[in-house]
Amino acid sequence: MAGRRRIPAPLGAHISIAGGTTQAPARAKAIGATAMQIFTKTANRWADRECDVVECKAFAAALAETDVRTTSAHDSYLINLASPDLLLRERSMHSYRAELRRCEALGLDFLVSHPGNYMDDRDSGLMRNAEAIGMALEAVPGKVRVLLEMTAGAGTVIGATFDEMARVIELIPEPYRSRTGVCVDTAHLFAAGYDLAGDYDGVWSRFDDVIGMDRLGMMHLNDSKAPLGSRRDRHELIGEGAIGEAPFRRIMNDERLAAIAKVIETPKLEPDVTDRAMLERLRSYIGVNERS
Repeated sequence: MAGRRRIPAPLGAHISIAGGTTQAPARAKAIGATAMQIFTKTANRWADRECDVVECKAFAAALAETDVRTTSAHDSYLINLASPDLLLRERSMHSYRAELRRCEALGLDFLVSHPGNYMDDRDSGLMRNAEAIGMALEAVPGKVRVLLEMTAGAGTVIGATFDEMARVIELIPEPYRSRTGVCVDTAHLFAAGYDLAGDYDGVWSRFDDVIGMDRLGMMHLNDSKAPLGSRRDRHELIGEGAIGEAPFRRIMNDERLAAIAKVIETPKLEPDVTDRAMLERLRSYIGVNERS
């Protein structure tokens, strides 16, 4: 409808759960977030936990006091569903199922997940990763959607190319494939060799052709300390890295991305102050000539 004001897509940050998950919504509110990503447990430890009824009710009540419309969790950094090591794979699958259960209990929308490291043979790693995701979704039914995050491509990590990510998703059997999608991290994409600064339209055209825009569930907006194609995952403040300001202006005005929730994972010099400033910077781009 002509003249109708577009409601901006949910925009927020990765929020600390220090003191428990119930503390995160207030922190999201403090920075003016309308989207929120959290860890549901300590990210660098194997120890798992369940979310009890008291925690879940308190989390829902705290969230209701905010403007947050989209919620996600990021899985543990230790999980490697593509590993050929039987012990690591079993621990990873157990932890992944626990991640899904916590997301379901807390009523989150997405679980963002790194595809993992193949360590031996790439094709075998893709198969192991897809198989494990399918098994986890079968074991934990519900509404949470798994979003596989595009990676920077260091070492034996998988998921740094659109073709490879499309292949992983294709290998996940239905009906579980329908509960999966992709999270695009701008810093990872740039480090993997996709030139958002020099070929913005070409990158998104390729993404749509290979993966499909309907698979894009969420974005991580981060500038990059590392140069194009470096395969190094180094986040920088918005507009202050190798990607630069212009691509982020385009992202914030791109109709194809208008409904996609966006979360920053930029350096937190002073968490509240820096995150709020980055969100205000991104919102200031809306309506600005994105090609200038």
